[in-house]
Amino acid sequence: MSTNTVRLDPSDNVVTALKALETGAAVEETTTIGLVPRGHKIATRAIPAGTPVIKYAQIIGYAAEDIAPGSHVHTQNVEFRGTAHNYDFSTDLRPVAMVPEDQRDTFMGYRRKDGRVGTRNTIAVITSVNCSATAARKIAEAFGPEELAAYPNVDGVTAFVHGTGCGMGGDGEGFEALQRIMWGYARHPNVAGVLMVGLGCEVNQIDWLLEAFGIEKGPMFHAMNIQDVAGLRRTVEIGVERVRAMLPIANEARREPCPASELMVALQCGGSDAWSGITANPALGYACDLLVAQGGTGVLAETPEIYGAEHLLTRRAKDEKTGRKLVKLIEWWEDYTARNKGSMDNNPSPGNKKGGLTTILEKSLGAAAKGGTTPLNGVFRYGEPVNTRGFVFMDSPGYDPASVTGQIASGCNLVAFTTGRGSAAGFKPSPSIKIATNTEMYRKMSEDMDVDCGRIVSEGLSIEAAGREIYELLLRVASGEMSKSEAQGLGDYEFVPWQIGATM
Repeated sequence: MSTNTVRLDPSDNVVTALKALETGAAVEETTTIGLVPRGHKIATRAIPAGTPVIKYAQIIGYAAEDIAPGSHVHTQNVEFRGTAHNYDFSTDLRPVAMVPEDQRDTFMGYRRKDGRVGTRNTIAVITSVNCSATAARKIAEAFGPEELAAYPNVDGVTAFVHGTGCGMGGDGEGFEALQRIMWGYARHPNVAGVLMVGLGCEVNQIDWLLEAFGIEKGPMFHAMNIQDVAGLRRTVEIGVERVRAMLPIANEARREPCPASELMVALQCGGSDAWSGITANPALGYACDLLVAQGGTGVLAETPEIYGAEHLLTRRAKDEKTGRKLVKLIEWWEDYTARNKGSMDNNPSPGNKKGGLTTILEKSLGAAAKGGTTPLNGVFRYGEPVNTRGFVFMDSPGYDPASVTGQIASGCNLVAFTTGRGSAAGFKPSPSIKIATNTEMYRKMSEDMDVDCGRIVSEGLSIEAAGREIYELLLRVASGEMSKSEAQGLGDYEFVPWQIGATM
């Protein structure tokens, strides 16, 4: 590493600027041509038009024109091309050195009757349709700090409302995905009690959900429809009564020592920048490797944001069948974007590009690093229960709230969220930690960020040390320590089921 730039692989033909560079700044064997913003790429040798731009030892795009050594390499001279579908399967499998069960780390969790373990103890008010959103919010808002003071073991009453549930097909991908989300939240290990609220005439009928998933009503599971109760006011009154009756029962839960193998972490990123793939994402990947060695589970998602890096994951698939499931998802997304007259390169966002990311290929190569190095043990649909331990993948859009909603429905009881531009989001009922990719943003948003991985560049902190710090924080947060987002009360508005298909 020079004082001006960082090179990620000897084969790369670009380096990343450690600071904003003026014309004539020294860059390896050349000097810069024009201003290069911090985090942006600089050509270290001539890149003829039509030839690959290489970063992470992978293709991130193609030169749209002849690029001279020392030039700023970005959207003005790089073009996107779709990935080649030539995949290898299970050729990069690295055995996991599992920690013996009697030596595994523990955290203080809530063990439920079915054996699963929660990191929080909440009561959820879940809507079947947007038409019942106001009722659900009014019910949850009745339980503020004063009301909950008598129940110290209850973390809160949260309304999970959304913008769909009607005007949709009564079967097919969209309907099935929404029902998986509702069921996943209703049976989540961080949820002690559930009140489902509907309007009554919607496509997404509550009774259908209960029948499809074999859910029985009881003291800790209630359902009601506004039309049956005869209006909003009575629905809110009865709903408040039913939640109030759940509180003493939920408060009986106690934390107890549980093995780290019971943790399932959503591996997530948002507001990414050029440092994401250099600092925070590899550090989170190392933390994921530590968790997997403990018998735990890391869930990577955001299918459009592994596009261009999926070949690295198929090489880590435990078998060809698992790898091909991932390839099928990529093909579905290519068709989905084409049908909707979009492009896989619609991502990166404007903020990502300002932070130095040029194409989705570059962004994906950095994003995939969150998954560490262990075998890919499973590939799951959006919101599908994850029943395989280790490192797995769940299909989702790249839109963070929709993606995390699916990961939580799949069973994630923690969220680890890397960001370079900054993020102010929470994801109830699962606590979320924020991991900054650069020290400048960490300091600017210190009330929101939990870990500063910018020290990997600014102070020479190792990826391994940063990953260990993330892993140990996850254990503490799982045991009840508040993350920065929790301390600010975030997470009431980030429940966003992915809407697939036509709205009619």
